[in-house]
Amino acid sequence: MTISLPPGFAAHTGQIGLRADGPDFVVVAADSPVPAAAVYTKSRFAGPSVVLSRANTSDRQAQAVVVVAKNANVATGPEGAANAAEVVDRVAAALGARPDDIVMTSTGVIGRQYPMDLLRRYLDGFAAPLTGTDATAVAAAMMTTDTHPKVAEAVVAGSEARVVGVAKGVGMIEPDMATMLTFLFTDAEVAPADLDAVFRRVVDRTFNCLSVDTDTSTSDTAAILANGRAGPVDLAAFEAAVDSVALDLTRQIAADGEGAETLLVVIVTGARDDAQAKLVAKAIVNSPLVKTAVHGADPNWGRVAMAIGKCSDETDIDEDRVTIRFGEQEVYPASVDDAGLAALERYMAGPEVLIAADLGIAGGSCTVYGCDLTDGYVRINADYTT
Repeated sequence: MTISLPPGFAAHTGQIGLRADGPDFVVVAADSPVPAAAVYTKSRFAGPSVVLSRANTSDRQAQAVVVVAKNANVATGPEGAANAAEVVDRVAAALGARPDDIVMTSTGVIGRQYPMDLLRRYLDGFAAPLTGTDATAVAAAMMTTDTHPKVAEAVVAGSEARVVGVAKGVGMIEPDMATMLTFLFTDAEVAPADLDAVFRRVVDRTFNCLSVDTDTSTSDTAAILANGRAGPVDLAAFEAAVDSVALDLTRQIAADGEGAETLLVVIVTGARDDAQAKLVAKAIVNSPLVKTAVHGADPNWGRVAMAIGKCSDETDIDEDRVTIRFGEQEVYPASVDDAGLAALERYMAGPEVLIAADLGIAGGSCTVYGCDLTDGYVRINADYTT
Protein backbone atom coordinates (compact mmCIF):
# COMPACT_ATOMS: atom_id res chain seq x y z
CA MET A 1 0.00 0.00 0.00
CA THR A 2 1.35 3.41 -0.98
CA ILE A 3 0.21 6.49 0.93
CA SER A 4 1.29 9.98 -0.07
CA LEU A 5 2.31 12.71 2.33
CA PRO A 6 -0.14 15.64 2.63
CA PRO A 7 0.49 18.55 0.23
CA GLY A 8 3.23 20.85 1.48
CA PHE A 9 5.44 18.08 2.84
CA ALA A 10 8.25 16.44 0.88
CA ALA A 11 10.62 13.61 1.73
CA HIS A 12 14.07 12.28 1.03
CA THR A 13 15.25 8.73 1.71
CA GLY A 14 18.72 7.39 1.06
CA GLN A 15 21.35 4.87 2.07
CA ILE A 16 24.20 6.07 4.25
CA GLY A 17 25.56 2.55 4.70
CA LEU A 18 24.32 1.71 8.20
CA ARG A 19 21.99 -0.89 6.72
CA ALA A 20 23.37 -3.57 4.43
CA ASP A 21 20.58 -3.08 1.91
CA GLY A 22 18.13 -0.26 1.38
CA PRO A 23 17.63 3.27 2.72
CA ASP A 24 18.62 4.12 6.30
CA PHE A 25 18.29 7.92 6.27
CA VAL A 26 15.10 9.99 6.13
CA VAL A 27 14.21 13.67 5.97
CA VAL A 28 10.61 14.91 5.78
CA ALA A 29 10.24 18.69 5.56
CA ALA A 30 7.75 21.50 5.17
CA ASP A 31 8.55 24.61 3.16
CA SER A 32 8.92 26.69 6.31
CA PRO A 33 8.51 26.30 10.08
CA VAL A 34 5.02 25.06 11.01
CA PRO A 35 3.12 24.34 14.23
CA ALA A 36 4.41 21.13 15.83
CA ALA A 37 3.91 19.05 18.94
CA ALA A 38 6.14 16.30 20.25
CA VAL A 39 6.61 14.01 23.23
CA TYR A 40 9.71 12.06 24.16
CA THR A 41 10.98 9.20 26.27
CA LYS A 42 11.40 9.72 30.00
CA SER A 43 14.37 7.33 30.03
CA ARG A 44 17.35 8.50 32.10
CA PHE A 45 19.49 7.25 29.20
CA ALA A 46 17.76 9.39 26.58
CA GLY A 47 19.96 9.81 23.52
CA PRO A 48 21.41 13.07 22.18
CA SER A 49 18.75 13.15 19.46
CA VAL A 50 16.02 13.25 22.11
CA VAL A 51 17.84 15.95 24.09
CA LEU A 52 18.26 18.09 20.97
CA SER A 53 14.74 17.59 19.70
CA ARG A 54 13.12 18.22 23.06
CA ALA A 55 14.74 21.65 23.09
CA ASN A 56 14.02 22.30 19.42
CA THR A 57 10.28 21.65 19.75
CA SER A 58 9.81 23.54 23.02
CA ASP A 59 8.49 26.52 21.03
CA ARG A 60 5.86 24.26 19.36
CA GLN A 61 7.21 24.65 15.87
CA ALA A 62 9.40 22.63 13.51
CA GLN A 63 10.21 22.42 9.84
CA ALA A 64 11.69 18.97 9.35
CA VAL A 65 12.07 15.51 10.83
CA VAL A 66 15.32 13.54 10.41
CA VAL A 67 15.74 9.80 11.03
CA VAL A 68 19.02 7.89 11.15
CA ALA A 69 18.22 4.16 11.24
CA LYS A 70 20.28 1.25 12.62
CA ASN A 71 22.26 3.38 15.10
CA ALA A 72 20.61 4.80 18.24
CA ASN A 73 23.53 7.10 19.15
CA VAL A 74 22.69 6.54 22.83
CA ALA A 75 25.19 6.40 25.73
CA THR A 76 27.81 7.90 23.44
CA GLY A 77 28.86 10.84 25.63
CA PRO A 78 29.94 14.30 24.43
CA GLU A 79 31.13 12.89 21.11
CA GLY A 80 27.67 11.47 20.39
CA ALA A 81 26.04 14.78 21.29
CA ALA A 82 28.40 16.68 19.01
CA ASN A 83 27.75 14.25 16.16
CA ALA A 84 23.97 14.61 16.49
CA ALA A 85 24.31 18.39 16.48
CA GLU A 86 26.48 18.24 13.36
CA VAL A 87 23.89 16.17 11.51
CA VAL A 88 21.20 18.70 12.49
CA ASP A 89 23.36 21.63 11.34
CA ARG A 90 24.12 19.99 8.00
CA VAL A 91 20.50 19.06 7.28
CA ALA A 92 19.31 22.54 8.27
CA ALA A 93 21.87 24.18 5.99
CA ALA A 94 20.82 22.00 3.06
CA LEU A 95 17.14 22.85 3.61
CA GLY A 96 17.73 26.53 4.27
CA ALA A 97 16.20 25.99 7.70
CA ARG A 98 17.22 26.89 11.25
CA PRO A 99 18.87 24.07 13.22
CA ASP A 100 16.43 24.59 16.08
CA ASP A 101 13.54 23.77 13.72
CA ILE A 102 14.80 20.21 13.13
CA VAL A 103 13.42 17.15 14.94
CA MET A 104 16.40 14.78 15.07
CA THR A 105 15.82 11.08 15.74
CA SER A 106 17.91 7.95 15.68
CA THR A 107 17.14 4.28 16.22
CA GLY A 108 19.14 1.06 16.44
CA VAL A 109 21.92 -0.37 18.56
CA ILE A 110 22.80 1.50 21.77
CA GLY A 111 26.36 2.49 22.64
CA ARG A 112 27.84 2.91 19.18
CA GLN A 113 29.11 6.19 17.78
CA TYR A 114 27.80 7.36 14.43
CA PRO A 115 30.18 6.44 11.59
CA MET A 116 30.67 10.11 10.85
CA ASP A 117 32.83 9.49 7.80
CA LEU A 118 29.83 7.82 6.13
CA LEU A 119 27.38 10.45 7.35
CA ARG A 120 29.54 13.36 6.24
CA ARG A 121 30.13 11.82 2.83
CA TYR A 122 26.40 11.32 2.37
CA LEU A 123 25.36 14.74 3.67
CA ASP A 124 27.90 16.44 1.42
CA GLY A 125 25.59 15.45 -1.45
CA PHE A 126 22.28 16.12 0.31
CA ALA A 127 20.45 19.20 -0.90
CA ALA A 128 17.01 20.76 -1.29
CA PRO A 129 14.50 20.70 -2.81
CA LEU A 130 13.14 17.40 -1.57
CA THR A 131 11.00 15.64 -4.15
CA GLY A 132 9.60 12.52 -2.48
CA THR A 133 5.93 12.20 -1.55
CA ASP A 134 5.69 8.50 -0.63
CA ALA A 135 5.02 8.07 3.10
CA THR A 136 5.38 4.30 2.74
CA ALA A 137 8.97 4.75 1.54
CA VAL A 138 9.62 6.96 4.58
CA ALA A 139 8.31 4.26 6.92
CA ALA A 140 10.37 1.58 5.18
CA ALA A 141 13.60 3.55 5.57
CA MET A 142 12.94 3.95 9.32
CA MET A 143 12.68 0.21 10.04
CA THR A 144 15.04 -1.79 12.24
CA THR A 145 13.67 -5.26 13.03
CA ASP A 146 10.22 -4.34 11.70
CA THR A 147 8.86 -6.81 9.15
CA HIS A 148 6.95 -4.19 7.17
CA PRO A 149 6.55 -0.40 6.96
CA LYS A 150 3.83 1.05 9.18
CA VAL A 151 1.69 3.78 7.60
CA ALA A 152 -1.82 5.08 8.21
CA GLU A 153 -3.99 7.96 7.01
CA ALA A 154 -7.33 9.63 7.71
CA VAL A 155 -9.36 12.53 6.33
CA VAL A 156 -10.54 15.21 8.74
CA ALA A 157 -14.34 15.12 8.56
CA GLY A 158 -15.89 18.19 6.97
CA SER A 159 -12.69 19.20 5.19
CA GLU A 160 -10.14 18.12 2.63
CA ALA A 161 -7.37 17.97 5.23
CA ARG A 162 -5.54 14.70 5.73
CA VAL A 163 -3.49 13.21 8.55
CA VAL A 164 -0.75 10.79 7.52
CA GLY A 165 1.33 8.85 10.03
CA VAL A 166 4.44 6.69 9.85
CA ALA A 167 6.00 4.61 12.61
CA LYS A 168 8.70 2.10 13.37
CA GLY A 169 9.13 -0.17 16.32
CA VAL A 170 8.65 -3.81 17.26
CA GLY A 171 10.84 -4.31 20.33
CA MET A 172 12.01 -2.36 23.40
CA ILE A 173 8.45 -1.04 23.57
CA GLU A 174 6.72 0.05 26.78
CA PRO A 175 6.15 3.73 26.15
CA ASP A 176 6.37 6.23 28.97
CA MET A 177 5.30 9.27 26.95
CA ALA A 178 5.08 8.30 23.28
CA THR A 179 6.68 5.35 21.63
CA MET A 180 9.40 4.23 19.29
CA LEU A 181 9.61 6.67 16.39
CA THR A 182 6.29 7.88 15.05
CA PHE A 183 5.53 10.98 13.03
CA LEU A 184 2.24 12.45 11.88
CA PHE A 185 1.92 15.05 9.16
CA THR A 186 -1.19 17.06 8.33
CA ASP A 187 -2.22 19.91 6.08
CA ALA A 188 -4.90 20.99 8.57
CA GLU A 189 -4.59 24.47 10.03
CA VAL A 190 -4.40 24.10 13.82
CA ALA A 191 -3.09 26.56 16.39
CA PRO A 192 0.08 25.37 18.14
CA ALA A 193 -1.53 25.19 21.60
CA ASP A 194 -4.50 23.22 20.25
CA LEU A 195 -2.19 20.90 18.30
CA ASP A 196 -0.17 20.19 21.42
CA ALA A 197 -3.23 19.49 23.56
CA VAL A 198 -4.82 17.21 20.96
CA PHE A 199 -1.61 15.29 20.34
CA ARG A 200 -0.92 14.66 24.02
CA ARG A 201 -4.45 13.37 24.59
CA VAL A 202 -4.19 11.07 21.59
CA VAL A 203 -0.75 9.78 22.57
CA ASP A 204 -1.98 8.95 26.05
CA ARG A 205 -4.81 6.73 24.79
CA THR A 206 -2.94 5.11 21.90
CA PHE A 207 0.86 4.92 21.93
CA ASN A 208 1.00 5.06 25.74
CA CYS A 209 -1.39 2.09 25.80
CA LEU A 210 1.04 -0.12 23.88
CA SER A 211 3.49 -2.67 25.20
CA VAL A 212 5.48 -5.40 23.46
CA ASP A 213 8.04 -6.31 26.11
CA THR A 214 7.78 -3.81 29.02
CA ASP A 215 11.05 -2.07 28.05
CA THR A 216 11.00 1.71 27.51
CA SER A 217 13.28 2.82 24.70
CA THR A 218 16.01 5.41 25.11
CA SER A 219 14.98 7.03 21.81
CA ASP A 220 11.18 7.18 21.85
CA THR A 221 9.87 10.17 19.92
CA ALA A 222 6.39 11.02 18.68
CA ALA A 223 5.73 14.24 16.79
CA ILE A 224 3.11 15.91 14.62
CA LEU A 225 3.62 18.76 12.15
CA ALA A 226 0.70 20.80 10.75
CA ASN A 227 1.37 23.04 7.73
CA GLY A 228 -2.14 24.50 7.38
CA ARG A 229 -2.36 24.11 3.59
CA ALA A 230 -5.95 22.78 3.73
CA GLY A 231 -7.21 25.57 5.98
CA PRO A 232 -8.99 25.57 9.34
CA VAL A 233 -10.76 22.42 10.56
CA ASP A 234 -13.18 21.50 13.30
CA LEU A 235 -11.00 20.66 16.29
CA ALA A 236 -13.06 17.65 17.39
CA ALA A 237 -13.01 16.23 13.86
CA PHE A 238 -9.26 16.82 13.73
CA GLU A 239 -8.70 14.99 17.01
CA ALA A 240 -10.78 12.08 15.74
CA ALA A 241 -8.60 11.85 12.60
CA VAL A 242 -5.36 12.03 14.60
CA ASP A 243 -6.71 9.39 16.97
CA SER A 244 -7.66 7.11 14.06
CA VAL A 245 -4.16 7.29 12.58
CA ALA A 246 -2.40 6.85 15.93
CA LEU A 247 -4.59 3.88 16.88
CA ASP A 248 -3.99 2.24 13.50
CA LEU A 249 -0.22 2.61 13.97
CA THR A 250 -0.46 1.36 17.57
CA ARG A 251 -2.21 -1.81 16.44
CA GLN A 252 0.28 -2.31 13.59
CA ILE A 253 3.21 -2.03 16.00
CA ALA A 254 1.66 -4.43 18.50
CA ALA A 255 0.84 -6.99 15.82
CA ASP A 256 4.40 -6.75 14.45
CA GLY A 257 6.08 -7.11 17.85
CA GLU A 258 9.36 -8.98 17.56
CA GLY A 259 8.55 -12.62 16.86
CA ALA A 260 4.83 -11.97 17.41
CA GLU A 261 2.14 -14.12 15.87
CA THR A 262 -0.94 -12.77 17.67
CA LEU A 263 -2.23 -9.26 18.40
CA LEU A 264 -3.37 -9.08 22.03
CA VAL A 265 -6.01 -6.51 22.99
CA VAL A 266 -6.84 -6.10 26.68
CA ILE A 267 -9.89 -4.11 27.83
CA VAL A 268 -10.44 -3.28 31.50
CA THR A 269 -13.75 -1.73 32.54
CA GLY A 270 -15.52 -1.08 35.82
CA ALA A 271 -12.40 0.41 37.39
CA ARG A 272 -12.24 3.15 40.02
CA ASP A 273 -10.95 5.49 37.30
CA ASP A 274 -9.17 5.31 33.95
CA ALA A 275 -5.75 5.31 35.61
CA GLN A 276 -6.56 2.19 37.60
CA ALA A 277 -7.99 0.53 34.50
CA LYS A 278 -4.75 1.24 32.63
CA LEU A 279 -2.63 -0.11 35.48
CA VAL A 280 -4.54 -3.39 35.53
CA ALA A 281 -4.69 -3.68 31.74
CA LYS A 282 -0.92 -3.20 31.51
CA ALA A 283 -0.41 -5.86 34.21
CA ILE A 284 -2.36 -8.30 32.04
CA VAL A 285 -0.84 -7.44 28.68
CA ASN A 286 2.70 -7.45 30.11
CA SER A 287 2.46 -10.77 31.93
CA PRO A 288 4.80 -13.33 30.33
CA LEU A 289 2.43 -16.07 31.49
CA VAL A 290 -0.56 -14.42 29.81
CA LYS A 291 1.47 -13.74 26.66
CA THR A 292 2.69 -17.34 26.40
CA ALA A 293 -0.81 -18.67 27.02
CA VAL A 294 -2.01 -16.56 24.10
CA HIS A 295 0.83 -17.91 21.97
CA GLY A 296 -0.18 -21.46 22.85
CA ALA A 297 -3.90 -20.77 22.30
CA ASP A 298 -4.43 -21.85 25.92
CA PRO A 299 -7.53 -20.24 27.52
CA ASN A 300 -5.90 -20.24 30.94
CA TRP A 301 -7.92 -17.49 32.63
CA GLY A 302 -6.10 -18.17 35.90
CA ARG A 303 -3.11 -16.28 34.52
CA VAL A 304 -5.31 -13.24 33.90
CA ALA A 305 -6.64 -13.47 37.46
CA MET A 306 -3.04 -13.67 38.69
CA ALA A 307 -2.10 -10.52 36.75
CA ILE A 308 -5.04 -8.60 38.20
CA GLY A 309 -4.30 -9.89 41.67
CA LYS A 310 -0.68 -8.77 41.67
CA CYS A 311 -1.87 -5.14 41.55
CA SER A 312 -1.75 -5.46 45.33
CA ASP A 313 -1.81 -1.75 46.11
CA GLU A 314 -5.26 -1.47 44.49
CA THR A 315 -7.10 -2.47 47.67
CA ASP A 316 -10.55 -1.74 46.21
CA ILE A 317 -10.22 -4.64 43.74
CA ASP A 318 -12.34 -7.49 45.10
CA GLU A 319 -12.23 -10.86 43.35
CA ASP A 320 -15.93 -11.38 44.09
CA ARG A 321 -16.78 -8.43 41.82
CA VAL A 322 -14.39 -9.24 38.97
CA THR A 323 -15.42 -10.89 35.70
CA ILE A 324 -13.04 -12.10 32.99
CA ARG A 325 -13.77 -13.06 29.41
CA PHE A 326 -11.85 -14.17 26.34
CA GLY A 327 -13.53 -12.75 23.28
CA GLU A 328 -17.26 -12.95 24.00
CA GLN A 329 -16.93 -15.95 26.33
CA GLU A 330 -16.99 -15.32 30.08
CA VAL A 331 -14.48 -17.57 31.83
CA TYR A 332 -14.68 -16.21 35.39
CA PRO A 333 -16.62 -16.52 37.60
CA ALA A 334 -18.77 -18.56 35.20
CA SER A 335 -17.34 -21.99 34.46
CA VAL A 336 -16.65 -23.21 30.93
CA ASP A 337 -17.44 -26.77 29.84
CA ASP A 338 -15.28 -28.89 27.54
CA ALA A 339 -17.07 -27.72 24.40
CA GLY A 340 -16.60 -24.10 25.47
CA LEU A 341 -12.89 -24.65 26.11
CA ALA A 342 -12.48 -26.20 22.65
CA ALA A 343 -14.21 -23.18 21.10
CA LEU A 344 -11.91 -20.84 23.06
CA GLU A 345 -8.83 -22.69 21.85
CA ARG A 346 -9.99 -22.19 18.27
CA TYR A 347 -10.64 -18.50 18.97
CA MET A 348 -7.21 -18.00 20.55
CA ALA A 349 -5.51 -19.61 17.56
CA GLY A 350 -6.64 -16.64 15.45
CA PRO A 351 -4.62 -13.52 14.57
CA GLU A 352 -6.19 -11.33 17.31
CA VAL A 353 -7.21 -12.20 20.87
CA LEU A 354 -9.32 -10.02 23.15
CA ILE A 355 -9.07 -10.40 26.92
CA ALA A 356 -11.55 -8.34 28.93
CA ALA A 357 -11.85 -7.80 32.67
CA ASP A 358 -14.50 -5.84 34.54
CA LEU A 359 -13.53 -4.85 38.07
CA GLY A 360 -17.05 -4.00 39.22
CA ILE A 361 -15.98 -0.84 41.07
CA ALA A 362 -16.99 2.21 39.01
CA GLY A 363 -16.82 3.55 35.44
CA GLY A 364 -13.09 3.71 34.65
CA SER A 365 -11.89 1.97 31.50
CA CYS A 366 -8.82 1.51 29.31
CA THR A 367 -7.82 -0.53 26.26
CA VAL A 368 -4.20 -1.56 25.76
CA TYR A 369 -2.42 -3.36 22.94
CA GLY A 370 0.33 -5.97 22.92
CA CYS A 371 1.26 -9.34 21.47
CA ASP A 372 2.10 -12.91 22.36
CA LEU A 373 5.55 -13.98 23.52
CA THR A 374 7.29 -16.44 21.20
CA ASP A 375 10.64 -18.12 20.84
CA GLY A 376 11.13 -15.78 17.88
CA TYR A 377 11.31 -12.81 20.27
CA VAL A 378 14.01 -14.54 22.29
CA ARG A 379 16.01 -15.41 19.20
CA ILE A 380 15.85 -11.89 17.70
CA ASN A 381 17.02 -10.26 20.92
CA ALA A 382 19.60 -12.89 21.83
CA ASP A 383 21.33 -12.20 18.51
CA TYR A 384 20.56 -8.47 18.15
CA THR A 385 24.11 -7.05 18.07
CA THR A 386 25.74 -10.07 16.46
